[in-house]
Amino acid sequence: MMMQRPAPSRTPRLYVPQALRQGETVTLEDRQAHYLVNVLRLGKGASFRLFNEKDGEWLAQITAVRKRDLDLRCERKLRDPHGLPDIDYLFALLKHARLDYLAQKATEMGVARLRPVITRRTVAERVRIDRIRSNVVEAAEQCNLIGLPEVWEPQTLPELIAGWDPVRRLIFCDEEAARSSPLATLETVAPGPLALLIGPEGGFAADERKLLFDQSFVVPMSLGPRIMRADTAAVAALALLQAVLGDWRGA
Repeated sequence: MMMQRPAPSRTPRLYVPQALRQGETVTLEDRQAHYLVNVLRLGKGASFRLFNEKDGEWLAQITAVRKRDLDLRCERKLRDPHGLPDIDYLFALLKHARLDYLAQKATEMGVARLRPVITRRTVAERVRIDRIRSNVVEAAEQCNLIGLPEVWEPQTLPELIAGWDPVRRLIFCDEEAARSSPLATLETVAPGPLALLIGPEGGFAADERKLLFDQSFVVPMSLGPRIMRADTAAVAALALLQAVLGDWRGA
């Protein structure tokens, strides 16, 4: 492994899907080129950071600026890619603005997969997967992350349960559960593949709750005495999960 120097933290950064290699040129078009040239006012010779989940983060230099695109040359590697904790985040669909927030915060919290779930009381009828992915990338760019969670297509709750691998424990945030310490609940769960499920604003229907409680891999967890909005509950529950069973341990 090559020796890495600290990343120049004030140097702007962008996610790019193209391969990043020593000395190779990456061409940015349209929105990204506009951002560098017209928003950040960068020109030929300026430095920039490029990253993706496969090749890590690289320091690059702008070598050519044209009307609709520009070229950057990869100068040196700053950081290797890194894996994410094996945590799936399952969430009932929300309306756009709150779904944007949820996708950004779940990315910052370090989940490996974002999995939308359609429930009986889901408030949003449709979801734009490309919009969720855009929010994931934006959060990673702004928060100095390299790993990006996958974004899955929506599933109904019965479809999700029918295809579930029981090795992956499913932490179910149950607003009707008797009050108990969520930390104590999580401490009973063995380390391994995990998932967190947070339902819709109106809660799960009776038959959905029965479906969940009938599964041996489901672990119900209380989030305390207050009823939270779904996006607030996501941040609270993911913080608990990362602290007890994720990559915050020993940090």
